[in-house]
Amino acid sequence: MATVDLFAIGNALIDQEFKVSDDFLTQENLQKGTMQLTDGETQAQLYAHLKQSQNYKGQASGGSAANTTVAFSALGASAFYACRVGNDELGAVYLDGLNEAGIQTSKKSISEGVTGTCMVLVSEDSERTMHTYLGITAELSDVQMDFEPLKTAKWLYIEGYLSTSDSARAAVKVARQIAKENGVKIALTLSDPAMVQYARTGLDELIDDGVDLIFCNQQEAMMYTETGSVDAALAKLKLLSNDVVITMSEKGALVSNQEQQFYVQGRKVFAVDANGAGDAFAGAFLYALNAGESLQTAAQLAILISSEVVSQFGPRLAIAEYANLLEKFKKECA
Repeated sequence: MATVDLFAIGNALIDQEFKVSDDFLTQENLQKGTMQLTDGETQAQLYAHLKQSQNYKGQASGGSAANTTVAFSALGASAFYACRVGNDELGAVYLDGLNEAGIQTSKKSISEGVTGTCMVLVSEDSERTMHTYLGITAELSDVQMDFEPLKTAKWLYIEGYLSTSDSARAAVKVARQIAKENGVKIALTLSDPAMVQYARTGLDELIDDGVDLIFCNQQEAMMYTETGSVDAALAKLKLLSNDVVITMSEKGALVSNQEQQFYVQGRKVFAVDANGAGDAFAGAFLYALNAGESLQTAAQLAILISSEVVSQFGPRLAIAEYANLLEKFKKECA
């Protein structure tokens, strides 16, 4: 197996996207803008209600860290994705999609069980609300992971959604140890306000004694640090990570390390679907750092890529579009 730049660990989910009304979210008792875990039966009932009354937009392979890994790889770097899918049709579709995007996977990822699904509900204001049945990915463990690529990788990337799984957190602990032993930098995303609200202890365990880079949005930052402002949140997050990136939707991002702190302005776009935007931001940011670019350049590229994701339905762009945007970005910066 070839050396990779990025070794990512995350859930494997097939997304079913719907355009929905706020009234529908209220009727289904769903908290707008967050991810809610559920069981298979409840997921099936919601899917039936959605098909009856809401606008179905299509199916896509998802999972937060997977979306990040696709962006990272499509921009021109190499990556491996560690996950767990069922030995079923959706599992095959999921892994085939990653491989077609140039991402390495392992047959260890396949096990008996049902591949997870996520109902992605996009309201009129482009906000995404997620209703997730994890399926077999809830039992992700180190048994599904081939750690050999991690030993020579440059980055280990961890999604915060893993905070809800005992076995996944144990697997991350193994991965963190391997990364430290081999000089691999560690990046982590808080992923979702619901993870901060309901799985705070799990996030603490994932972060452990600190990481090299934390991604979060402003709501997650303030919730996790129990502060009332982005600046106060940043001060606390800098105690956990050398580099901190706080995204602020259309306003851009706040970026900081121990030597500098700055805002990068957002891009004005017509927002259609926020699903996957933060994931794409992280992927592009990591790609730029991996290529030796500055934090400022990394944030500018990340904002470009994520703004394009927001402008369409689905968590990912067409693979060729990432490279096209990179060329556009290089010309703008020339």
